[in-house]
Amino acid sequence: MTQTDFTVLYQKFSPKIFRLCKGYFAGDLDTANDITQEVFMKVWQQHDTFRNEANISTWIYQIAVNSCLLYLRKASNRKEFKTESLPEIPDSNEDHLNDDKLQQLYGCIAKLDEPNRLIIMMVLDGLSYEEIAKVVGVSEDTLRVKIHRIKKNLTQCVTK
Repeated sequence: MTQTDFTVLYQKFSPKIFRLCKGYFAGDLDTANDITQEVFMKVWQQHDTFRNEANISTWIYQIAVNSCLLYLRKASNRKEFKTESLPEIPDSNEDHLNDDKLQQLYGCIAKLDEPNRLIIMMVLDGLSYEEIAKVVGVSEDTLRVKIHRIKKNLTQCVTK
């Protein structure tokens, strides 16, 4: 893989991987950004292991999912000590309401179990059902049922 090929991959998939990571980390932008960078470091370092048996996007998503899960496992073993927190300054921007709704959605997504969280983040990124089914390892029919249930669950969560 040339540096140009990698740059094209990065530009095409980094926003989607970032959103996937954001879903895993309940909208935590810093952690999502760190893991996104880690994913693409792995893509660069391990590009020779890609066997062309699936789409490159499926391979990159699998690296992302594994990286997110690994981070979460490690995080559950870490102990954090919080110091005095600073109060949030209200934002006068009109997008504040949309940001609140988006944060609420990410909070609801974070409450989903890992497979469902992965599925809905890939749906939000516009992946085809065929690609999602390959990453998750289920049939497309089963996937459609799962997506319907996930959307219903999220709708109930957001409207509470």
